Amino acid sequence: QVTLVESGGGLVQPGGSLRLSCAASGSIFSPYDMGWYRQAPGKQRELVARISRPGGISYASSVKDRFTISDDNAKNTVYLQMNSLKPEGTAVYHCNVVVGGGSYWGQGTQVTVSS
Repeated sequence: QVTLVESGGGLVQPGGSLRLSCAASGSIFSPYDMGWYRQAPGKQRELVARISRPGGISYASSVKDRFTISDDNAKNTVYLQMNSLKPEGTAVYHCNVVVGGGSYWGQGTQVTVSS
């Protein structure tokens, strides 16, 4: 069983930055996928960025070159550095981990990009 807790959301002006964190309790051993998804009001949940171990990193085209996903295996934590945020980035951001045949979700953290 894996429990995920996200943090780091908040209100930011357009062009600003935020760093989201997702801490996982329980054992996370390769192979695994850790990713960030977001869901805006009235829209479907969409993938923002994902790390696959082994494997690589992928980003949604809408955030590539602005967002950076990283992980710290020793801390069982995945991060999402978001720069040059746009109003369309307003959403609830959810962390997801796929490991050991299971898929786990965090409760989400609200990101609001507004002046």
